[in-house]
Amino acid sequence: MRIGQGFDAHRFASHDAGKPLWLACLRWDGDGIEGDSDGDVAAHALIDALLSAAGLGDIGMLFGVGSDSAGAGKHGDEMLRATVAYLRAHGMRPVSASVVVVANRPKIGKRRDEAQQALSHAIGCEVSLTATTTDGMGFTGSGEGIAAIASALVEPIG
Repeated sequence: MRIGQGFDAHRFASHDAGKPLWLACLRWDGDGIEGDSDGDVAAHALIDALLSAAGLGDIGMLFGVGSDSAGAGKHGDEMLRATVAYLRAHGMRPVSASVVVVANRPKIGKRRDEAQQALSHAIGCEVSLTATTTDGMGFTGSGEGIAAIASALVEPIG
């Protein structure tokens, strides 16, 4: 078995942008996140953790970067499923994962089970989700953005 870590961070979009907020493969109330895709930092950090564990690079290598990339306009759920297919094509599968969201909002607690189920369903193994704040420090503490850190365990198929 192999373990990998991932990280992602995005700033919140302006209220005028009208972007929906996607996090942990769910839509939440509030302003969305800037990015070429839906900006789901939990899904993106998990993608990097899975790819890192499998020794297959990172999200930018798999989906590209920019408004014309393979990941542009995609939702985290779709990107996670594509990542798992990529792992399987390279003889690896997810075993377990954990994601920590670092933000003042949205509050994860009320939808934690739903979010864990969405992430778990997307990658085909159990994913735990926790959340924390930075007590007012840094860009997440000031409310400018949101970040996530993930760990994933993968193993060879067969």
